[in-house]
Amino acid sequence: MTCDKLPRVCRARGSAGLHCCRKQCVNVMTDNQNCGQCGKKCWFDQACCGGSCVNVMHDPKNCGGCNKRCKKGCFCQFGMCSYA
Repeated sequence: MTCDKLPRVCRARGSAGLHCCRKQCVNVMTDNQNCGQCGKKCWFDQACCGGSCVNVMHDPKNCGGCNKRCKKGCFCQFGMCSYA
C-alpha cells in the first residue's frame, strides 16, 4: 500500500512525514529531495531547514545545521560561528 493510493497513511504514527511525494511519505520541512514542496531539491551544499534550502556553511540562522543561530554580531563561515 502506497500513499498515492491512500494518502492518510502519511498521518499514521511512525510515518516519515505528512506529505506524499512520489509514493513516499516525506517531511517537506526537512527533506532535501522535497524541500517545502514535492520535487524541490536542495543543492549539494544546502540543507532543508524549515522548508527552505539554505547553505549551512554561511547562513547565520542555520550555521552548521538547521536552527543553529550565531550570536548577534557574529558571522557564519565554514559552518562555524565567528570562525577565524
